[in-house]
Amino acid sequence: MKKILALLALGLSVSLVPFTVAAHGPSPQKVEKTITIKADPAKVWAIVKDFGGIHNWHPGVASTKVEKKGEETFRTLTFKDGGHVYEKLRSIDDASMKIKYEIIEGTLPLTDYNASMTVEKGDKPGESKVIWVGRFYRLYKLNPPIPAGQDDETAVNAITGIFDSGLANLQKVAEGSK
Repeated sequence: MKKILALLALGLSVSLVPFTVAAHGPSPQKVEKTITIKADPAKVWAIVKDFGGIHNWHPGVASTKVEKKGEETFRTLTFKDGGHVYEKLRSIDDASMKIKYEIIEGTLPLTDYNASMTVEKGDKPGESKVIWVGRFYRLYKLNPPIPAGQDDETAVNAITGIFDSGLANLQKVAEGSK
């Protein structure tokens, strides 16, 4: 009887393994980009920490609307392509020159997006290093089949494009207004 129960338990646990592996849902994604800017960190930080001023340096953002709800700060970014996101400011830390925010809703092909931008001293005097990190999930949260445009690659490509174009133009703005 013990052998039968052991075999039954083994068979049951083996049959559950593929089910639990397939039922995990999407994997977290991360995009991290860094750029060196030939401008003093304090100057670059003044640009980056302006939660309502991203349209001044990000070429994909047409406008920014900031609103306070109690102690919390939110912004709506309207993109030049017609899309938008509604974001919540999580923190601004002047001592570590780090800003954190999250997307509440929007038209990007992702969900559960949290990000930070940090400004550090560069390797040379008068240089800054800006690190932009975003963590998120694809838009489609269930298991395959995944609808076109809601997959990991689409989400990663969207954030990579936003970070690359934003950091390149941040560099131009910061270095051009010496």
